[in-house]
Amino acid sequence: MPELPEVETVRRGLAPSMEGAVLKELELRRNDLRFPFPADFAETVSGRGIASLSRRAKYLLIDLDDGQTIVAHLGMSGSFRIEAGREAQMPGEFHHPRSKDEKHDHVVFHLAGAGGDARVIYNDPRRFGFMDMVRRAEMANHPFFRDLGPEPTGNELDADYLAKRFAGKAQPLKSALLDQKNIAGLGNIYVCEALWRSHLSPLRAAGTLVTDAGKPTEALLALVEAIREVIADAIAAGGSSLRDHIQTDGSLGYFQHSFSVYDRESQPCGTPGCGGTVSRIVQAGRSSFYCASCQG
Repeated sequence: MPELPEVETVRRGLAPSMEGAVLKELELRRNDLRFPFPADFAETVSGRGIASLSRRAKYLLIDLDDGQTIVAHLGMSGSFRIEAGREAQMPGEFHHPRSKDEKHDHVVFHLAGAGGDARVIYNDPRRFGFMDMVRRAEMANHPFFRDLGPEPTGNELDADYLAKRFAGKAQPLKSALLDQKNIAGLGNIYVCEALWRSHLSPLRAAGTLVTDAGKPTEALLALVEAIREVIADAIAAGGSSLRDHIQTDGSLGYFQHSFSVYDRESQPCGTPGCGGTVSRIVQAGRSSFYCASCQG
């Protein structure tokens, strides 16, 4: 499933074509994706101006000029591509290649902008993504968003905050970091990478990173810094690919080239002087990749 850095890369790729444009028509080629589309969805948003694109956790947010926001989630296989004239561009690339088969084009945004007309097409073979509509002023209390923790790169996320969340918890650290109530948008790939960078085992109890007085340990301070760094590095890698890649053959760069442990089972650990190998275990149905030698 696309994770926060990939969704942010998609947002940055779509923004130049969508922000400031008029959504002339929203074309729905079926009645639903993972969930049915909102009632009168196409009629409500067609003709509106697109004020801005933003992101919350793994949700792409398309703000319209009437205070409504289109909420899009890419699910397992969803992607967007931009068509303007004869050229097509796929903003962002993922660990698993996205589909370009037109039979899976389910939603089309017909746009009129300063640079001319364009189409932004949502493609989703497995139809596990979805789109909804929320008033921006009511978003904080919406079921999608009301229980989300802070963004992993925002100022709200620090070691003191996580110490309060983790205190007394026997829950494995990997599971605690994937809990969206603790941190919004962290997914399996970047949790594995952050734990490797901070030399922490995914099996370790979350509460062991908090002192008896409820303060963060040095290990928790290192983990927060690793989370910030791995997300920032991944976003930067995606952003660089968008700046550097003008053609649209889908070969945009993405962060998998820099994975240290994720999907590297039985390969050597990259920690200098470690000498260990990367192991794969399953936790709550998800693969965890880590080096038992240096992630104590």
